Amino acid sequence: MTATGATHRIDLAAERFDPVTLEVIRHRLDKIAEEMQATLLKSSCSPIVKEGLDASASLFTLDGTTLAQACAIAIHLGTLIPAVGAIRAKFPVEQMREGDVYILNDPYCGGTHLPDFAVVMPVFAGGRPIALAATMTHHQDVGGKTAGSVPTDSTEIFQEGIRIPPVAWARAGVFDDTLTAVLRQNVRIPDIFMGDLHAQIAACKIAAIRLREAAEKFGDNALLTSFSVLLDRAEAMTRDALRKLAPGTYRAVDFLDNDGIDLDRRIRIEVAATIADGTIHFDLTGSSPQVKGPINCVPSGSLAAACFAVRAVTDPAIPSNGGCFRPITLTLPEGSIVNPREPAPVNARTATIKRITNTMLKALSGVAPDRVPAPNSGELLVMAWGGQRRDGTSFVTGELLAGGAGAGNGFDGVDAIETDATNCMNLPVEAMELDAPIRVTRWQLVAGSGGDGTFRGGRGQLKEYEILEDVAGTMSYSHRGERHFIAADGLAGGKPGALARSWITRADGTEEVIPSKIVTRLAPGDHVVITTAGGGGYGPPDARAVDAVGRDRADGKV
Repeated sequence: MTATGATHRIDLAAERFDPVTLEVIRHRLDKIAEEMQATLLKSSCSPIVKEGLDASASLFTLDGTTLAQACAIAIHLGTLIPAVGAIRAKFPVEQMREGDVYILNDPYCGGTHLPDFAVVMPVFAGGRPIALAATMTHHQDVGGKTAGSVPTDSTEIFQEGIRIPPVAWARAGVFDDTLTAVLRQNVRIPDIFMGDLHAQIAACKIAAIRLREAAEKFGDNALLTSFSVLLDRAEAMTRDALRKLAPGTYRAVDFLDNDGIDLDRRIRIEVAATIADGTIHFDLTGSSPQVKGPINCVPSGSLAAACFAVRAVTDPAIPSNGGCFRPITLTLPEGSIVNPREPAPVNARTATIKRITNTMLKALSGVAPDRVPAPNSGELLVMAWGGQRRDGTSFVTGELLAGGAGAGNGFDGVDAIETDATNCMNLPVEAMELDAPIRVTRWQLVAGSGGDGTFRGGRGQLKEYEILEDVAGTMSYSHRGERHFIAADGLAGGKPGALARSWITRADGTEEVIPSKIVTRLAPGDHVVITTAGGGGYGPPDARAVDAVGRDRADGKV
């Protein structure tokens, strides 16, 4: 600021940047992404976003490269990359106008799974586009065969909800009323759905305001040039970090419980990670063929897993942008669970992405032992309820439950926390009880569920729900679990974490065990009881410090 209060424009030569100013720009971009995220969460209507934080925000360059990311959901941040790419392919930047809004959710057209809608908006300064603002939100309901749109028994994507390819929802600020009507007509809770979509737009508009301010301060040409410099530097730093890891090929295998259809068949995830001269290649050959049920994962999910794994084993001080991801390549066999053919169902792909992430990290545990913990609970347990209250009004609500984190070299695992590619929150009891006729009667950590070791795995949690009312017992219930049959391994001599277990106690006292995944009906008086899995331990248990063992007993961990 000058003495008179006017703003100076700071000119940066394209070939020479003051490093302090460059860092100011980098941090400003990061803060814009974080302000987008705050706007997104505070403006949304559904509990899964307001309380579960299942939404994310990013900035992109005009060529579709990640420029800055909020601290949000790693799956979203990674899968936004192909989503933005698909929108750019359909709508060239040269044809975009200020006020345009583009949306997409189809996994076979650049999306990830149908509940995740991407909203992309071009950002203009000085009459020309300078960046793209993008958000992704998991919507409480997008239609399909079950309330909440996460049917674990779907056998084709057409059963999972409305499919939207890359389309323009608004042109120069004028929204397509026909598309809006189609969207509203195909979801169970249209007001909440539209409210969350408009929260995504609000977040993008905040990005546009803040980027225009930055362009005014630094000059739009200089700002655009700084984007390239920041990306190149992050790439160089990532390649240097990868060169510090011993070159070679590192392998690991893990399994998913089942696909929701064939409940006795375990699903194989196999990873070969090859590090060579500042690059890393993940080959998932050997993973199971695509399955009937909805745990298939389109390539964007494996990309998100790989991006997270590389960030986890390299220096956390490296800025998180698209430069970090340039050294990554993938082999994803067509027709496999990591690259299915349309119209395979994919709504439960979160569990698969988490298992891919865990397996990638497990493969790299030997080459980066101080950065990779033992495997975690491997589940973002997603549940969805839908029905009618006595007054005839409909409801759809959801819940996200976490298990225990894996222990690492020098630290215990954290209890009941989202890990790796997911970053959601356990919903407060009040959010559930205000949103639906369901009462939470118990909520506690599960003693002994963390794997034993020199450092103990994090504990899972127990949560019990009582169904209070519904019309004629028609409440639908979807349960998408993991680690009911395949425990989280220990590392370096640590013991596995405890398995998850879920069951329904009916009003008449009979008990039905949930085999990891189920779609069923609930009636008043039924109780759903959930226990999530524990994380693996690290190091031999007999090497655990004596005082730590005493604290474990005092804290009820064992």
